[in-house]
Formats: sequence, C-alpha cells, structure tokens
Amino acid sequence: MAETIADTRRLISKPQNLNDAYGPPSNFLEIDVGNPQTVGVGRGRFTTHEIRVKTNLPIFKLKESTVRRRYSDFEWLRNELERESKVVVPPLPGKALLRQLPFRGDDGIFDDSFIEERKQALEQFINKVAGHPLAQNERCLHMFLQDEVIDKNYTPSKIRHT
Repeated sequence: MAETIADTRRLISKPQNLNDAYGPPSNFLEIDVGNPQTVGVGRGRFTTHEIRVKTNLPIFKLKESTVRRRYSDFEWLRNELERESKVVVPPLPGKALLRQLPFRGDDGIFDDSFIEERKQALEQFINKVAGHPLAQNERCLHMFLQDEVIDKNYTPSKIRHT
C-alpha cells in the first residue's frame, strides 16, 4: 500500500502593493440606518428611518441609494423573505408593546433613547439580511433597499445578474 505524503511547501504569493492594500475592496455592501423622523399625530404617528446603501456588487442596479422606511416595512421584508426564499431570516427587534401603554411618563416608542436602540437593531438586522448571498437575489430586498416606494403587490422573483 502506497503511503501518501502531505505537500507542505508554501504557495508562492505575489507581494502586495499599495493599491491592493489601500484600494477599494473588491466587493462591498454598506448599509446605514439613520436620521430617524417621527411624523403624524395621535394614532397615525410613526417613525421612519433613512436607509443609505453604497455598494459595488453587480446585482444591485444602483451603486448608491437613500430611501425612508418605517418598522412595518422591515416587518414586510422579513415576512417576504421567510415566505419566498430559503434564507433563515434573523428576528426583528420586538414590537415594544409595553412602551405603547398610556400614562407612562415618557414618550413611549417616540422616546429618543428607544428610537436610537431600535435604529441600531434595525441596522444590524438589515446588514445581516443583505449580507446573505441568497437574500441578495431576492427582488423584495432590492425594492426595500432601493425603490422609493415599496410595491407590496409585486411578483416575487429572483434578481438576475445583468
């Protein structure tokens, strides 16, 4: 029986130059959630967040975009991904039902500290989702990140590389 010997020689690598070290990354997708704004009055009051995307991934039609989304839009995206894709979708931050009770002595879900906590949690959520290679092919994610208005009557489909 022939004995196999592992090849332990080093691979010959080319030295890194300054452009490689400090140039733009080969592929990137940066998503920031920020600039919360509360609009409306009474029961029609809600907070929206600005979603800023910068990418060089060929699957995205826009290399930079900015849209505004509210919590219910994040819920819609999560539900669509669970229904249409094979992606395990991370949980969203909770609904904060206790913060919506009257006579709390603070602004409840419109309190600055709560809005900041939720903004950070939504940013983590969308970065996890959008970073998943299978999710990047879903039309609902592209609409959520780059279309001014989400067409909730869209036909689910995969995005094709162009």
